[in-house]
Amino acid sequence: MEHVDVLIVGAGISGIGAAYYLRTHVPAATFTILEARGATGGTWDLFRYPGIRSDSDLHTFGYEFKPWRDRQSIAGADKILAYLRETAREHDLDRDVRFHHRVLSADWSSADARWVAEVEHDGERIRISANWIFCASGYYRYDEGYTPHFAGRDAFTGPIVHPQHWPEDLDYAGKRVVVIGSGATAVTLVPALATTAAHVTMLQRTPSYVMPVPSVDAIANRLRTLLPERRAYALSRRLNIAKQAGVWKFAQRFPTIARKIIRAVNVKALPPGYPVDEHFNPPYGPWDQRLCAVPDGDLFRAIRKDRAAVVTDRIETFTPTGIRLAAGRELEADIIVTATGLNLQPFGGAALRVDGEAVHLPDHVAFKGMMLSGVPNFAFAIGYTNASWTLKVGLLCEHFCRLLNHMREHGYDVCVPVRPDPDAPTRPLLDFGAGYVQRALDQLPRQGEKAPWVMSMNYQADVKVLRNGPVVDPDLRFEARDRAGVGR
Repeated sequence: MEHVDVLIVGAGISGIGAAYYLRTHVPAATFTILEARGATGGTWDLFRYPGIRSDSDLHTFGYEFKPWRDRQSIAGADKILAYLRETAREHDLDRDVRFHHRVLSADWSSADARWVAEVEHDGERIRISANWIFCASGYYRYDEGYTPHFAGRDAFTGPIVHPQHWPEDLDYAGKRVVVIGSGATAVTLVPALATTAAHVTMLQRTPSYVMPVPSVDAIANRLRTLLPERRAYALSRRLNIAKQAGVWKFAQRFPTIARKIIRAVNVKALPPGYPVDEHFNPPYGPWDQRLCAVPDGDLFRAIRKDRAAVVTDRIETFTPTGIRLAAGRELEADIIVTATGLNLQPFGGAALRVDGEAVHLPDHVAFKGMMLSGVPNFAFAIGYTNASWTLKVGLLCEHFCRLLNHMREHGYDVCVPVRPDPDAPTRPLLDFGAGYVQRALDQLPRQGEKAPWVMSMNYQADVKVLRNGPVVDPDLRFEARDRAGVGR
């Protein structure tokens, strides 16, 4: 059976980043990357719907070690994919990726101090052993999106499409399109479809906060003309990190003022007399869910040009020619797009077992946002919900490499977080109001009330803990296989 030091699950932005950090910071470690699909890129290769783009600037969403060189800082999937794949080529990571390898389960043996993963490849089962598993598979299902039950769905005579499975041959030019949803996917789709569709309607049950942002970072582009590339990128990154943190903290501390500011921006961007409070006034506070960014105000521009509209109501039933709403109005449609969200699937759906006992995730608590209580030699990458995903993942990868080096230096084989008080209170893993998170809370691990058992969403605090703080911790137990029981 093949053996590696680290088995990385997933070849998306987190997996490629983890492989880079291992290659450069733990050069003696062997690793391989297992990717269930047939290409690198993860989300950015999976989603093919019109207009797909980042909703974070690429100076913070990009890797710290690789400058983002494109003029656009809010970029489409094609540019992000090119960036990811260029990173993999530059650091010779492509040869470490194995496509069409889906991890079905992983079993930890304390006697052997290693994991054995059962992997499906081209219809066959193979086994790979590893000292560590680093799960970089994100947190949602790639094979299906979330679509609630809609009465009369079968009656509609046109195509019904989920953005996660966008047909390449779907012709929406000159068609009436209804997009159900109000999140990041919907606000991306609507202006993209409106360029050629006859008309696009965004049908939402509940409004979201929507803010225009420039697609071009003028400061970052100017800095590139004044400074060496890496210094310009580092400074742009620091500025944008500070801006993200400032906006989030302000919205959390002064939600009423933040709401008024967002409303004022929306009023200015929309046609005179537009019912802003009906369609852009959520019942929750700013940043209780992720704020939807629209580059250069493209959604508002489509509304001003009467290429798109927003309707806020509940669906009563689909009809042969569209959707009848609870208020009695019928929206006519040739195509319906269900931008209704994602289904979460922790750790790529792999079943974990420790010494034959199944790991029931809600019984375990996250340690430093990257490990699980009672689960040895297992790390995972989950990014920020209030800032760029990759900011957190980069710090986690750095800390993971420092942890591996510490174990090598001291001859340890096993590392496991142990809660000092198993009965201490816990709370949901993610303090986030998005529907896709709320639907899956009972499937996820938990977090504690204080460090190191919390899922921090604060970049500066994480820099202190993950980059500059010690690897050892009173709640982290290290053991050597031939000296079982050796403590911290």
